Amino acid sequence: MATNMKGEVALPADRQTIWQSLNNPEILRQCIPGCQSLEKTSDTGFAAVAKVKIGPVGATFKGTVELKDLDPPNGYRIEGAGQGGIAGFANGGATVKLADQSDGGTLLSYEVQANVGGRIAQLGSRLIDGVAKSMADKFFASFAEAVKPKQ
Repeated sequence: MATNMKGEVALPADRQTIWQSLNNPEILRQCIPGCQSLEKTSDTGFAAVAKVKIGPVGATFKGTVELKDLDPPNGYRIEGAGQGGIAGFANGGATVKLADQSDGGTLLSYEVQANVGGRIAQLGSRLIDGVAKSMADKFFASFAEAVKPKQ
């Protein structure tokens, strides 16, 4: 089952800071909901483990993430795939673009395409879309806090 989502988030830091943070596994690990580990495996690759609960189905997903089409500090494409055992699988990608804002902050725009299969797919698109939106909102709230300039 496929799901798509897009949005924009105003972040309280300059584009270079946002770019560096989007490429920092420790910052990402802290911001990704349910992320248990995120380790750099190459210049553009990561291995990840995340616990996810969608409705009544909970699973630990193990997967890989690859950064592509890098255009520092303007954006990139991120692609990933993960297995959650009997709960199913997920794979997909996102295009991330960064733009300066007049207040010194950065506008991050994203467009996500994802596919899920197995027990998770049986839960229905409305539930999955809702959980995906909630996870994105939590990620960006944590990320905005992580990149906020320290006073």
